[in-house]
Amino acid sequence: MNGPRQAVIDAALRSIRLGLTHGTSGNVSVRVDGGFAITPTGLEYDRLEPADVVIVDHGGQTRDSSRPPSSEWRMHAALYRDRPEVEAIVHGHAPRATAVACLGRDLPAFHYMIAAAGGDSVRCAPYAAFGTDELAALAAAAMAGRWACLLAHHGLLAAGRSLDHALAVAGEVEFLSAVYMDLLPLGEPPILGPAVIQEVLARFGRYGRHEPL
Repeated sequence: MNGPRQAVIDAALRSIRLGLTHGTSGNVSVRVDGGFAITPTGLEYDRLEPADVVIVDHGGQTRDSSRPPSSEWRMHAALYRDRPEVEAIVHGHAPRATAVACLGRDLPAFHYMIAAAGGDSVRCAPYAAFGTDELAALAAAAMAGRWACLLAHHGLLAAGRSLDHALAVAGEVEFLSAVYMDLLPLGEPPILGPAVIQEVLARFGRYGRHEPL
C-alpha cells in the first residue's frame, strides 16, 4: 500500500510547488482497492511519511494510519462513489481560482482551454461549511460532467483519471482564473458557445488524448 501513499505525498508536494495550495490547506487522494488514500488533516505536506497517509474505505471508516484523514474526506468519497472514472482528486486554495470562487462566479468559456475541465464552464458550487456532507453533495453536483469546480468562498476542486491529470486540470483552472481576473476590470470577456467547446473536445480526441490535457 506504500505505492499509492507515496504517490499521494508526491502529488501533494507538487501542488505546493505549482502554487495550488499552501500551508496545511488542501488535500490530495487517489483511489485504491476498497476506498481511497488521502492526506491527513493538519500536517504540512513536507512532513508527510507514507504511514501518515490515511486509507478510507467506502463506508467512511479509516484504517492503516494513526492519523485522522483530511476534514474534506467526505467530498472525496462522494466523487469516488459517483464517478467511477475518477482515480484521483486534488483540492486546494489556489489564489486566483479562489478569488473567482469568492465572487461566487462560474468560470465561463472565455478561452478554449476551459475544455480542460470537461465542458463549457467551471461551475462554482454554493458555499457550505468545510468538511460537511452538505459541501460534499454541492461539490459533487457542480462536478457533474466536469473535471473541476470552484467552491464558493473556499477554493478549487479538481479530479482526474490519474494524479497527473488531476494536477494538470487544477493548474489549468488556476491559469484561466488568473487571466479571467485580469480581464474583469475591462468588462466581461466575450464567451465561446457550447458548440465551440464541443468542437475543441472533439479535436482533443482526434489528437489521441483521453482527456483534454
